[in-house]
Parts: sequence; structure tokens; C-alpha cells
Amino acid sequence: MSIFADVFKRNMEIRDMLDLDLLGDPASRSYLKRIAIDTNINFLARTFSQSEFWVKDGNKNVKNTLFYKLNVRPNTDSSATDFWQKVIYRLVYDNEVLIIKTDNDDLVIADDFQREEYALYPDTFSNVIVKEYEFKRSFKMDEVIYLNYNNDKLQRFVNSLFGDYGELFGRMMDSELRSNQIRGVLRVKQGGGKLDRDSMNRLQKYADKIYQSFTKSGVAIVPEVPGFEYEEINKGGTSSDSSDSTKINNIKKAFVDDVAKMIGIPPALIHGDMADLENAMDAYLKFCINPLVKKIENELNNKLFTEQDFLNGKKIKVVGINKRDPVQNAEKIDKLISSNFAQINEVRDLFGFEHIDGLDVFLRTKNYEQDDQSSSKGGDNE
Repeated sequence: MSIFADVFKRNMEIRDMLDLDLLGDPASRSYLKRIAIDTNINFLARTFSQSEFWVKDGNKNVKNTLFYKLNVRPNTDSSATDFWQKVIYRLVYDNEVLIIKTDNDDLVIADDFQREEYALYPDTFSNVIVKEYEFKRSFKMDEVIYLNYNNDKLQRFVNSLFGDYGELFGRMMDSELRSNQIRGVLRVKQGGGKLDRDSMNRLQKYADKIYQSFTKSGVAIVPEVPGFEYEEINKGGTSSDSSDSTKINNIKKAFVDDVAKMIGIPPALIHGDMADLENAMDAYLKFCINPLVKKIENELNNKLFTEQDFLNGKKIKVVGINKRDPVQNAEKIDKLISSNFAQINEVRDLFGFEHIDGLDVFLRTKNYEQDDQSSSKGGDNE
């Protein structure tokens, strides 16, 4: 018989103490990845949801059923803001999103679908599920609105990035928990051989009460049980607590920043930094919002209008946060019009405003007139 068996036989307390539950509080750190993804994608989705969809027929804006569906109520259960925010989230997170146009012209987002790709024929979508309803038919590509983000590396990038940041973050969290951990021991006053099963249960309940009291209460009061004595070894907390917390926050921020750069969002906008805000907004619009707007405009124009309709001037135009501020650009507007470079309505269209009847004209100030015209009108009568 081994020496350990002899020890346990002589001291029943040691043997029974090995059955005592070890109280711990493991923390799941997978939320770090979710924070980085949701923070960035929701920021982008909220930005796009502020857009307005113009239905244009030539130079005129048309307000019809299509305009209502795109801007007010796409379906019976969603507002336009919620609908487009969900579309952008699905598009970026899943790298694709499928929108079905129902028989009553409602627009609904597919929760699940299966795509069959063909080389010379339109792709088809089957097993399309919206909420709990599954369509019994399949849809051809020209019958649906299908958007692809063309960034299938995002998920792989985030997962590999999380492998590095997650391990570092986990170790720092463990270090922070250890430095602030409350450590204590329960002393049993009875002899080792006298600790029976009932005493063991009492000890376990006492340990549970101490743990619950210390972890859930701002002010902890622990009952004193005869025969058991609790002693705290280390109260934790050091002068480096604040620096450790700062390091943890910096790791989370760095993870969010890397995902933002992958999507095309300047990290300064995510964190609300006001320094160099104008340049950050310009970069955000140029490299993130405008390509996304163009992608959605192209798909809507392709699926909602025929080729002939589009060539005749019918189209969807998305106007939102990418709309230029006319007040801040007043001098540039004046130069465009006064130099005879553009018509007034062309400038209005450039800045996201509707055309006005009678303003399809060129205006030129006297400063831009040719010298021979001004000289020919001058001089004294002979």
C-alpha cells in the first residue's frame, strides 16, 4: 500500500477535504471579439440607416409606392431605419444579404437561404427562410435583391486576430483578478478523525455563504459558526490596479481599431475623438460609405428597373451622410455657377438637392466675360 493511502487512513480530514468544492469564478472572454465586431458594424449600419432613397424619373423626384417602401415602411414589421440597419449589419457580418420582394411589394430580409451558382444561367436561391416561414419556391437572381460585401476575409481576420488579442487579454484579466482576489482559509477546530459527513456538509454551506456574501454584497456580514474559523490571507488591491486596468482597456481599444481599419472606418470616429474630425469624416465617406452606397444603388437600379427604364432616366439615388453641406461649400458653389461651369440644377444635384423648374440655366458674372465682349460695348458715341 502506498504512503499516501496510509496518510489518508490516519487522517480522515485530509481525505474528506479533497471532496470539498473549490470555489472559482472563470470568466468567458469571447465577448471581446463580439464587442469589436458589433461596435464597428453597428456604427456603419447606423450611418447608412440615415440615408434617403430618391426615386428619380429624369430630373424629377417621384414619390410613389417604391419611394414609400424604401424610405418609410419596407414591410409590415419594420421601419425603414431598422430595415436598412439590419441589411448593412447582415451584409458586413455575413458578407452577403438577400432581400425578397413579396407579392404585395414588401421587402423582407432572408434569415437563411441556399444559393445555387451557374456559369451561363442566372443563379437561384432556394430554401429561403424569413423568420419562421420558408418559401416553397426558388428565386432567380433577377427576382431578388442580392448584395455581396466582397470581404469574406473579415471573419477569418477577426478570428485570427482574436487568437492573439484573446490570449493576451485573458492573461491580463487573470493577472488583474489575482491581484484583487480575496483569499481565505477555513480552519476546523475539531480533530482530523472527528470530521464526519455532517460536519463536512456544514463546512461546505459555510464556505458557500462566505463566497456569496463577498461576491454579491457591498457590505458583507458573515455568520460565525462554532467549530469553524474563517481567516482572510490577502485582501488584494495594489497601487498598480489603475495601470493594469488601463492596459486592459488599451487591448480592447486596439482590437476595435484593427477591425475598424479592416472595414474602412477611421478609429477616431469610433471613439469620438474630435481631433482632426473633418479629415476622418472625409476618409470615412470616401473609402467606406461611398463605395457601399454605390454598390446598393447599382443593385437596386438593376433589379427595380428594366434596362430601357434606366436609360430613359429612371433610377434610385441614395442621399444621406455623404450629402455635402452647402453652407460650408458656399464659395465653391458660387465659383461653379458664376464661372459658367455648371447649371444651377446641376450644382443642386451635386449637393443632394432636388431640381427646381427654371434653373436649368447657366449664369455668368461680369468678371468672367470675355474682354472683346466688354470692350465692344464700351466707348463714346461718335
